[in-house]
Formats: sequence, C-alpha cells, structure tokens
Amino acid sequence: MIPLKTTVPVRKFPSITIILILVNIIVFLYEVSIGNQINNLLQTAAVIPARYFSQQTVPSIYFYPLFSSMFLHGSWMHLISNIWFLWIFGGGIEDRMGHINFLIFYLLCGIIANIVHIFINSNSLIPVIGASGAIAGVLGAYMFLFPSSRVITLVPIFFFLSIVRIPAFFFLGYWFFLQFLNGLATIGQTRHIGGIAWWVHIGGFISGIVLLLAFVKRKNSYR
Repeated sequence: MIPLKTTVPVRKFPSITIILILVNIIVFLYEVSIGNQINNLLQTAAVIPARYFSQQTVPSIYFYPLFSSMFLHGSWMHLISNIWFLWIFGGGIEDRMGHINFLIFYLLCGIIANIVHIFINSNSLIPVIGASGAIAGVLGAYMFLFPSSRVITLVPIFFFLSIVRIPAFFFLGYWFFLQFLNGLATIGQTRHIGGIAWWVHIGGFISGIVLLLAFVKRKNSYR
C-alpha cells in the first residue's frame, strides 16, 4: 500500500517538514559523493548498539550517533520511502504543533527510537541509519490526532492498481502491527545479521504517541 495524500487540510506552510526533507537529500548526496569513505562515516555517525555496552567506547560516540544517524540513508529507495512518508504525514503534525515544537518532537522521536533499538539489540555490530524512527513518531502522532482522517492509498489488487480511502487509524495501525510482528521475529538473532531496524520503527511510533501529550492538547484535535 502506497499513501498518496491525506484528507486533513494543512493551514500553515510546512517549512520544517520541507527543511528536514531537503537536509536528508543533501546528506545523502554527500554520502554518494564520498564513495568508499562512507564506511568511515558509518563508524562515527551511525548507531552501533554493541558500542554502547563496551568499556572502550569514548563518551562522544554515545551521544553523537543518536542524532546524526537520523540523516543518513543506505540507498535511494531508503531515502525516498522515508521522505515520502514524512511529506504525506508531517505537514499535519507540524500544523498542529507549530514549527519549533515539531522540530523538537521529530528529533526526540528519532533519538528515543535509536535508544530502544540499542537496548533490544545490545549485541549488534550492524550500523543503524535512517530517518524512519523519527518519521515513525510522526505516524504515531498522526494516528492519535487524526484517527478519522482518510489516507488516499494506492493498493495493488492482483494485476490492477486501485485507489482507496483508508481511515488513518486503520492504515497506521496496520503499519505498526506489521512492524511489531517483524520486530518480535528479530529478537535473539545473531549480532551480525542486518536488515530493517524494526525496533527503531516500534520505538519511534510509541514515542510519538507519548510525546504528543507534551506538545499538543488533545481537546483541540481535528475530526
């Protein structure tokens, strides 16, 4: 299922959402430009869970990657899928929170998502990168604020494509359900297995719902 847009009107220009999208694109272009040196960048800017439980790790390695990893991506598809979801759902949340609050909310969701992944995968040596933890927080907030909003979605049905209007609560609830199932399946895997960081998604989504209470008053939500 591919979301195309939502039915919630955005009253203010989503400047922070657009800036975040542009920053992610610029950083990825930088990654492409440095070629093989990307491995050195990942060693310093990506989250590597096992390092947080090593006595040899210097303090700066603890904190810097929690932030920097949010702006790195592993491929064009990784980047495009993340910024697409941010574009579809970010504007509505930024509209409700205000620009500065939305930026703080976004960054906090990404940091908390990384911390959740670190503790669930404490032995992993695989670098974790991507904005998906922060964006998952946006999705969690959107499901809570706009449950009755419709997500205009492109759905493949056999050999055909159909456009359907799915309530945000069900669209995003189903998305989270899939992340949770896949996350459970990865518990106990060896430290060298890579792939999608499901617990980043799970941690981000839940943190988005919890943090929302500190940034937006529920009584003012849209129908």
